[in-house]
Amino acid sequence: MIPMNGVEYVFGSGQVTAAPLRVFDAEVCAFIAELSAKLLSSPLARAMPDLVALAFWGRKANLQKLKEEFGDSAGRLGRGLCFHITPSNIPVNFAFSWLFSLLAGNANIVRLPGRKFPQVEAFCAVLAGVVRAYPEVERRNTFVRYPRDNTITAAFCAGADVRMIWGGDATITTLRSLPTPPRCVDITFADRYSVALLDGKAVGEADAEQILRLAENFYNDTYLMDQNACSSPQLILWQHDDAATRERFWDAVAECAEKKYELQDAVAVDKYTALCADAVSNRNAVKVRRRGNLLYRVELERLTSDVVACRGHGGFFYEYALRDWHELFAVVTEKFQTITCFGVDAQALRDAIVAAGLRGIDRIVPVGKAMDIGVVWDGHELIREASRLVING
Repeated sequence: MIPMNGVEYVFGSGQVTAAPLRVFDAEVCAFIAELSAKLLSSPLARAMPDLVALAFWGRKANLQKLKEEFGDSAGRLGRGLCFHITPSNIPVNFAFSWLFSLLAGNANIVRLPGRKFPQVEAFCAVLAGVVRAYPEVERRNTFVRYPRDNTITAAFCAGADVRMIWGGDATITTLRSLPTPPRCVDITFADRYSVALLDGKAVGEADAEQILRLAENFYNDTYLMDQNACSSPQLILWQHDDAATRERFWDAVAECAEKKYELQDAVAVDKYTALCADAVSNRNAVKVRRRGNLLYRVELERLTSDVVACRGHGGFFYEYALRDWHELFAVVTEKFQTITCFGVDAQALRDAIVAAGLRGIDRIVPVGKAMDIGVVWDGHELIREASRLVING
């Protein structure tokens, strides 16, 4: 029981049953599948693409696939109670974090984003209508919301067997300083940097429908979350570069953004201020291009070791023409997470990354799949790491 002033219990209560369940517990899987079906049938949830993606992931067929891919889970149990610190700028990240831990057999306390996103409210409304039929799930889980307060956070950490921490490097450092039980396992997701790798020949050879689909997929990777997600590309790299095909791609992206994107006033001001600062002080910027307020592009003269500082929001991108992959590898650090690709041999790229022994780059996915979070994320096998194995012999 954790009664604390200032804590809003959005779902559940201060009393959580922390006894572990089996990995891929039958009741948990049935609950997630029903929750998924209810989200997909909810008119409110269906209007939100990120909730639809979450619901699609939780389908019964996908859960069965995940269980089969996991392999033998007979000797695996959850670790106990998992405390989740989730990002404030990605509306449905909390739900993925929670569902991964549920599948691992854990009870959960989830700190929701402070901002009341409509996605969070819609999810919780559907959840409340489903969970009553699943008492084991209901008594093992609670969602909380509270202002930034290390005293409250410390109280939750003191009882945690697992912590899933999604946040900046400073947040992780602060949370690691808070006492936890000796066997508590931390699974952390720090600041990361992602890029897109596009092949100029492939863009040039694509037909009109393929270019439209590429632009829409790129939009979903970037504008949909204002480039706030760690997997959203900030830097666009071109192999087999060609000026005409570059413009063909960016023309399609701009047209897509004009139809779909609503630029907030605050984002527009921050974006323009950043562009002016780059134009004045970034000696590595050789060209600056604008498409109204919707699309800004800063072309870099070279890749440097501090390229991870080149970050934009709301349709602000950096771009560079690669001579070869090793030019990228030379600046890759542990900060690099995802490469989204078009027209690229992903298997050859992965083999080259492994052969180079890089400290960063955990994912290579097609353009449009940057946000497809799964049970392997940031190099972590989440269900395995959030559970424990009971061996015989």
